[in-house]
Amino acid sequence: MNHRSIIELLKAEVVPTSGCTEPGAVALATAHASGYLSDPINQIIVHVNPNIFKNGVAVGIPGTDQTGLHIAAALGAIKRHPEKQLMVLENVTDEDLQAAKNLVKQNIVQIEVDSTISTLWIKAQVKAGDNLCEAIIRDRHTNVVNITLNGKNVFSKESLSESTTNFRAVLSAENTKIDDIIKVVEEIPYTDMSFLLDGVEMNLHAANTGLDKKSGLGIGAMFSEMVKNGVLSNDIVSNARILTAAATDARMAGENIQVMSSAGSGNHGITVTLPVYAAAKNLGSSEEQLIRAIALSHLITIYVKIHTGSLSALCGCAVAAATGAASAITWLMGGKEPNVAAAIKLVIANLTGMICDGGKVGCALKLATAASCAVESALLAQGNVVVPATNGILAETPEDTIANLGMVSNPGMLTTDKIILDLMLNKN
Repeated sequence: MNHRSIIELLKAEVVPTSGCTEPGAVALATAHASGYLSDPINQIIVHVNPNIFKNGVAVGIPGTDQTGLHIAAALGAIKRHPEKQLMVLENVTDEDLQAAKNLVKQNIVQIEVDSTISTLWIKAQVKAGDNLCEAIIRDRHTNVVNITLNGKNVFSKESLSESTTNFRAVLSAENTKIDDIIKVVEEIPYTDMSFLLDGVEMNLHAANTGLDKKSGLGIGAMFSEMVKNGVLSNDIVSNARILTAAATDARMAGENIQVMSSAGSGNHGITVTLPVYAAAKNLGSSEEQLIRAIALSHLITIYVKIHTGSLSALCGCAVAAATGAASAITWLMGGKEPNVAAAIKLVIANLTGMICDGGKVGCALKLATAASCAVESALLAQGNVVVPATNGILAETPEDTIANLGMVSNPGMLTTDKIILDLMLNKN
């Protein structure tokens, strides 16, 4: 497993995002389309696949008092700056927000769901005067594959030619083993991965914001009060749960913060980093150990997402990011490959079945559960607790167990995903 390929993969998959990833991607699409226009905008139509809608319809937009895809689409078109990628909604001014609200109020912005498309897909059509520009994002949140102006092509590329799918090849080979990932994390000079600490600091800031402001549902702040009052113990599980929930509270409520994402999701990034940080702090781990553990957490999460898909009816923070975090915490505790394998199976045996019903403030509850499970699974694995392969979807190896999880996700959960979407559409 090539060291350089691993570093390139981490740099491609671990990126900052302002606000939830799905509204950010919608805003990025409209920003690309609007960038070719100069007249006042008179129409914005954004077509999305079901999971983009599901994960964007109820989340807060940073720097605003608004939620959802309509305002995100309007802001992206107004602010432009597609070069900012998933930071396109950063630093929304009062003037930007008022202009976006006016577009939405005038019914200029429309969001359409195309239920026939199962992969990540966004088509933004922005009209200004007599000119119409269309931008298409496919497969990855920032992967713009086509832009046309008045029907004439101005930009195009192969869908996956510059996306992180190419980088993922290092983990997607059939013979890739969890042990290979652990070994490469242990071998790479840790200074080459020190950039991952930026994500830890960024996500800690999000957690502190959530605690200070009691953002969203205030789940993290409530758990913190319970610890102070002696209702909950001040231990590694509680600390992981508090930090993870608080950061999610802040992000889903639309606080004007950045978080470091993982595998295309900010909430994944929170779950990948903060339980591991809490464990490292509790264990007195060195900076080098923390960096290597964070790298392992990201890589195992990406490995799981390769099997389950970028967006599915399964909560990726539970089945993917918690699996990554549990692996990393087990490694921090001195666990070897069999212990890490046991931790992976424990998470999957525990949390498979937790559905994703969209991004929202209630995600803090699920991420708190995921963080707790990650730590508890690592502790159980260190105690040599192993769920046997005869149980449910588990297999003899962690690789085959993850492959089985992928089958549960797709095709197993496709009907579930459709029902979730239908319920959400009827409500909206």
